[in-house]
Amino acid sequence: MSNPAKISATVRNFDNAPCGYITFDEEGNILETNNRLREWLGISTADLEGSHVTHLFSMASRIVFETSIAPLLTLKGQVEAASLDLRAKNGAKIPVLLSAEATGAGSQRLTTLVFLLADARRNFERELAMARSEAQAQLLMKQREGELREQFIAILGHDLRNPLTSISSAARMLSAEPLSDRGKEIIKLTQGSIQRMSLLIANVLDFTRNRLGGGIELNLSDGKELEREIRQVVEELRSAHSGREIRLEISKQESVRCDVWRVGQLLSNLLGNALTYGDPAQPIRVVCSALKDGGLELSVWNGGKPIPPSAMERLFDPFVRSTNHDDPRGVGLGLHIASEIAKTHGGSLDVSSNVERTIFTFRLPNGELES
Repeated sequence: MSNPAKISATVRNFDNAPCGYITFDEEGNILETNNRLREWLGISTADLEGSHVTHLFSMASRIVFETSIAPLLTLKGQVEAASLDLRAKNGAKIPVLLSAEATGAGSQRLTTLVFLLADARRNFERELAMARSEAQAQLLMKQREGELREQFIAILGHDLRNPLTSISSAARMLSAEPLSDRGKEIIKLTQGSIQRMSLLIANVLDFTRNRLGGGIELNLSDGKELEREIRQVVEELRSAHSGREIRLEISKQESVRCDVWRVGQLLSNLLGNALTYGDPAQPIRVVCSALKDGGLELSVWNGGKPIPPSAMERLFDPFVRSTNHDDPRGVGLGLHIASEIAKTHGGSLDVSSNVERTIFTFRLPNGELES
């Protein structure tokens, strides 16, 4: 015979569980029930003394239990999610789902029944289905939002860049014509404005995509064209700012996996910042060198007023502009986008500033980036 004290202690652990719990011996005599089951049935422990387990079921469910469930327990030792009706003290039927397990043999055989209210199961399944449906709807909505975001950015980019492309083409055509010195100066100023507007549009589009959840997109390559891109960016800015000296120092290095165009954009933003806030009487240095691990270090140096310590913490935040310069150009996105490009590459962008010079340094370790 099974130990009644041990059975009672086990069942008491389930007194307040959300399911009904009952154990009976090899002859079907009830040994213990939990509080939850007695509450459902409206009975007391005394009402169960000497009762057979089948007395808890409705007549139809008693037949099912004796002809189907009991034989299955004998053969397999367990039954899962059988639909039955319990019979309450007042005669009401209580639809339940029954799971059962039998252990031991002979006089040591012990069977445990666990009941879950069918309504609770149906409610759970309904809530699960609703949650799944809501999750699918949210996923579709996010996919649609992503499509709309890309369409918006594409249209915005097209509408902004097309007029600029026309102006740039016109400026190139005019520069090939015989011009007075004043005309040549105007063309040069126009080309500088075009260059700044092109960079501003790229920064605004990247910022918009990033804030709308698209992030900075990378088109990774082996970086063999990186030196050419760096030289081209420097040359474009030299041409647009002919009165400023920009020195370029590139040491021989191995190629590094990166998005060449994005690194060029980062450099253009840093150079634009140096041209705007640096001392015009002092040269700007662009230094490109290799890290010990074969990665890339690209830095931009300029003289002039140091960056105030109070501005350092928010220097790479969007729409932050220097308070010690009266140049109205730009919207404060250049350094933010440069920082985001560095992060997306798995690299870093740092700044140091004192009375002698300000240095922005981009470091890109030679790690494996996923395409």
